[in-house]
Amino acid sequence: MTKFGIGQSTTRVEDPRLLTGGGRYTDDTRLDAPAARAYVLRSPHAHAAIRKIDTAAAKAAPGVLVVLTGDDVKAAGFGDLPCLVPLQNRDGSMRGDTRRPILAQGRVRHVGDPVALVVAETLEQAKDAAELIEVDYDPLPAVVDTFGAAEKGAPQIWDEIKGNECFDWEMGNRAGTDAAFAKADRVVKLRLVNNRLVVNSMEPRGAIATYEAAGDRSTLWLSSQGVSVIRPYVADMVLKIGQDKLRVRTGDVGGGFGMKIFVHPEYPMVVWASRLLKRTVKWIPDRQEAFLSDVQGRDHVSFAEMALDKDCRFLGLRVTTYAALGAYLSHFSTFIPTMAGTGMLAGLYQTPAIYVNVKGIMTNTVPTDAYRGAGRPEAAYLLERFVDHIARETGLTPDEIRARNLVRPDQIPWTTALGDVMDSGKFEAVMRKSMEKADWQGFAARRADSAKRGKWRGIGLATYVEKCGGGTPDTAVIKFNDDETLTAYIGNQTNGQGHETLYTQILSDRLGVDAERIRIVQGDSDVVPDGMTGGSRASPVGGAAMLGVSDKIIAKGKLVAATVLEASAGDIEYKDGSFAIVGTDRRLSLFETAKAARDAKNLPADETPGLDDSFTREGTHATFPNGCHICELEVDPDTGTVTIHRYTVVDDFGAVMNPLLLMGQVHGGIGQGVGQALTEHTVYDNDTGQLLSGSFMDYAMPRADVVPHVHFDLHNSPCTTNPLGVKGAGEAGAIGAPPAVINAIVDALHPQTGITHVDMPATAHSIWRAIQAARAGNKVAAE
Repeated sequence: MTKFGIGQSTTRVEDPRLLTGGGRYTDDTRLDAPAARAYVLRSPHAHAAIRKIDTAAAKAAPGVLVVLTGDDVKAAGFGDLPCLVPLQNRDGSMRGDTRRPILAQGRVRHVGDPVALVVAETLEQAKDAAELIEVDYDPLPAVVDTFGAAEKGAPQIWDEIKGNECFDWEMGNRAGTDAAFAKADRVVKLRLVNNRLVVNSMEPRGAIATYEAAGDRSTLWLSSQGVSVIRPYVADMVLKIGQDKLRVRTGDVGGGFGMKIFVHPEYPMVVWASRLLKRTVKWIPDRQEAFLSDVQGRDHVSFAEMALDKDCRFLGLRVTTYAALGAYLSHFSTFIPTMAGTGMLAGLYQTPAIYVNVKGIMTNTVPTDAYRGAGRPEAAYLLERFVDHIARETGLTPDEIRARNLVRPDQIPWTTALGDVMDSGKFEAVMRKSMEKADWQGFAARRADSAKRGKWRGIGLATYVEKCGGGTPDTAVIKFNDDETLTAYIGNQTNGQGHETLYTQILSDRLGVDAERIRIVQGDSDVVPDGMTGGSRASPVGGAAMLGVSDKIIAKGKLVAATVLEASAGDIEYKDGSFAIVGTDRRLSLFETAKAARDAKNLPADETPGLDDSFTREGTHATFPNGCHICELEVDPDTGTVTIHRYTVVDDFGAVMNPLLLMGQVHGGIGQGVGQALTEHTVYDNDTGQLLSGSFMDYAMPRADVVPHVHFDLHNSPCTTNPLGVKGAGEAGAIGAPPAVINAIVDALHPQTGITHVDMPATAHSIWRAIQAARAGNKVAAE
């Protein structure tokens, strides 16, 4: 492959290997010896006290190597899985906490809670032995409903968390918002539900631990979003063996979507078992086990109120959200519904006063945490569904209500009522371009045509904004090799987004090096610096780090080249992979300069030998991707079936590194967002707490006939907060899609039924029921 640079739609450099079966996912890890297989016995109850566990028969079963329970965890002195984000309540007190040992101790709190670990020579033997474990459970009352868990008299999940309310957090100006409502000409209200989702990454979670007696050192292989996020919590906080005793490695990853950032209980379990047995131990879950154990997403119930003046301009927004946290606090679970997403409730609007109250609610369900977008999709759905509702209540069109309230270009940089500073954007222009691309003007004729065929047609519009580029720093390290190649190390982890291609493009463009001479290394805690994938940070943070280390290498290379070429450093230019004296043909290639730099005589006294270098980009420079989604669909009133006919999106992503990769990210995100809007729903039985949607037989992933063709375009305003000018794009599709789809469904239903809101997922059954209820109500009203 020849040199290629920033802005080109090159295909991924990873693809030839992955598409020809060369991928190496966790289950493909090459091992020196056969692995013992681990199986986790899980609670069948949503809430129960554990009176006794008898493992004698299991330990004596064929092939069994070890059986471990919560008592063994306690005896080993291990720490609990941590929640990493402190949070202050409205009254100044700190949030509640939950003890989460890696195996249950005394009580189980959700179906799937790990109770025992069985390790045997084969997986079948481990499963057979697990059936011999006798657990004496004393079932307790359970609650799985988010709002119901917060109501008076609900079963208590933790004795020390009264009313199941882990935190009661606020953001914004309460007094100012109250004042805005006091002077409002009109107030509009809406109750919304953001449905719970199972992540369902293509590659399930899994973990393999190997042990080296020399040095008493373990290696943990797993599917992750950054090895440096996993290592300290497994080694230091849980197992307490020290990070020098644990190497963490990640190969190819078949999707992460937030869920693979966290330390789940099985990771330290597998390392522990491997160290006890001094041999390799492997745990690979099936899909059904993943439904019971993988951290899940969303699950909010919100109450929104908007104060309007006589011209329907927003005066104040007030929101109360009940956010389900599950049975235990996960790594960032307290952060996601609060600091991660709440600021985005300002949207792209000029609303002068906003107040938000978020209540973190414990339920007898799998814990929740970050899922693609991590708080921003929840905020965008609430706001854009609400704004569309306001338009209908006030008699304005969806675009007019937005145009009256959107931030104007002459107001940027704009500080929102919740404190974020948006540095660039032309928000109404993006909306108008999206409407033009969607042929908004021709919709009436298409609706009339649908009506002739007995179908109800609707069109839905949703703008969005998200805050990206924050979080932990990313460091890029470049080392020059003897064969005239270079290796770049970075701590974040590709999950299929194309990091290897992105970083190769940046380095090829900046350093003038052909792509085949560049190797990108991720996923090995022994060699990569700290970093993490999440929050659409790969370009604005990781990419900026790659750019920064390239510039440092060029600057140092000029000093080396000046010495070798016997010229002034000011007379040296760098171009097309070589340092040259300006106006002459005397030059040194980058790799010749790297070799020369190893000799201290070619360097200033204060410089270390070699061109190898590193650069850290702090994650403190926010970016604000934004855009407009328009969905046009038909509803069959006889069946409730929804068919999307047109889907248009115009985004502002700032500078574009690779249009082809960008489009893929948007398409994938829209697929996930449409899935949430129409098909996906995690359902627990309210009486027993059993997971009713525990497999693909009952949990409806978006299919080819659900995900639409996407008409994608850009209307970019370069970002000013990072040197690449990028804003991030990995989560955008999943943020804008849900409100656009639901707005379109309501637009289809309302003229015929008067329905003003439907909750996600808008399945054929739920829509049909809503239509029947509306028709019955109309009949009663007429009588």
